[in-house]
Amino acid sequence: MANLSAYGIGSPKASDLLLGTRVGLPNSDEIPLTQNFTVSSVAAFANSYSLGYTVYTALLTQAGAAVGNIPVATVLQNTTGGTITWSRTAGNAAGEYTATITNSLFTLNKTMVFINNGSASSTNNIEWASPTTATVTIDTSADSVLTAASLEIRIYL
Repeated sequence: MANLSAYGIGSPKASDLLLGTRVGLPNSDEIPLTQNFTVSSVAAFANSYSLGYTVYTALLTQAGAAVGNIPVATVLQNTTGGTITWSRTAGNAAGEYTATITNSLFTLNKTMVFINNGSASSTNNIEWASPTTATVTIDTSADSVLTAASLEIRIYL
């Protein structure tokens, strides 16, 4: 039998098979069973496994001071079940932006925001305001502070 490291590394397709063992329930007489699992079934299981929160993760960039210059999000993951749109806050204050989620999915006292300024050289602090059920507001105190900023919004269950 060949050593596993002798096999090449490939990119899996959803229909590819993985070999695994299905174990019985604790305290049962069920015999462990070796069988194939598809990559897509393993991925679906992993996505259904609850971490105790849903998450919106994006890279956020905002350039320029014009009123129309809202943050642009490159969404990396969104398990919230809602769509988030970005805008300037009321009054178009410099560096103040609002994330609005459909279906008012932000949960009061259970929503956390993690953000940095990405590759921008600014030393401005970035703050976020306690959310309403529909919005989260971030404040960088100036425009053009976010360049591929890492943003994660977690909504705890």
